[in-house]
Amino acid sequence: MAELTNFRAEVQQASSDADREVSALIARVGARVRRARDRQGIPRRVLSEKSGVSPRYLAQLEAGEGNISIGLLQRVADALGLKIDWLVGEDDPWSSEALRVADLFRTVDTATQARVLAMLCPGPTEVARARRVCLIGLRGAGKSTLGRRAGAALAVPFIELNREIEAQSGMPVGELMALYGQEGYRRLEAEAIDRVVATHERVILAVAGGIVSEPETYNDLLSRFHTVWVKATPAEHMARVRDQGDTRPMAGNPEAMEQLKSILTAREALYERALAKLDTSGCSEDDSLKELLALIRRNHFLD
Repeated sequence: MAELTNFRAEVQQASSDADREVSALIARVGARVRRARDRQGIPRRVLSEKSGVSPRYLAQLEAGEGNISIGLLQRVADALGLKIDWLVGEDDPWSSEALRVADLFRTVDTATQARVLAMLCPGPTEVARARRVCLIGLRGAGKSTLGRRAGAALAVPFIELNREIEAQSGMPVGELMALYGQEGYRRLEAEAIDRVVATHERVILAVAGGIVSEPETYNDLLSRFHTVWVKATPAEHMARVRDQGDTRPMAGNPEAMEQLKSILTAREALYERALAKLDTSGCSEDDSLKELLALIRRNHFLD
């Protein structure tokens, strides 16, 4: 009888220890999600939209109260640009040397970044990127206009990825999105990038602003193109889109500017992964073009 009592006590103790470990894990994951979101300046609402996890669930998770599934946690990790093991591992990822190096890498100039990348992966990356340049950033930054003019000035083909997808499918982007949805369209983007790489060793490509939210496609883009983030202020993004005759961003939406700012904030860390930046804020088209051409030549992207 005494042995049975002792056995039950041991089982209860083991169960209690396991519960504490699970609670500690949930609290650790929640704290790291909150810290990663704060570091990137991403509002919870924006993280919810990117990950597909409800704001209420995210709030519970960050408070250490949400017993989130592995599948949903993977979505959150992808939306934050993190590996899932950074959220669940026992070691604090923000104290690791790798993260410190990553933070330092983002603060140095483009030439230094290029030298570091060449030292870390000297052969394959440069070969994979060939002489291909890709312009990333939100609508209204000037990617298409500058890319087209730069291609003409440098005698390099210019491709706009959305137009490539439309030509291949025979349907406009709007219809493709309605037919396949966001996820399906992302697959078409990945396939189009493969076609561009297979047919062009020297090219300037412009892609849609949201492509950076698809981790696998974006990583592929970064490894196979010399990427340039074309950026501008939120007000200029909005004004340029309107000047193109597109009034949809403002139509019946008084919060459009705030939403645009939220998108910029949410994607900033992703855009920062580009090899180079071109700020078109307050610049004329001709001046921005001169700077883009100088940037391409200075970094030997097409040599």
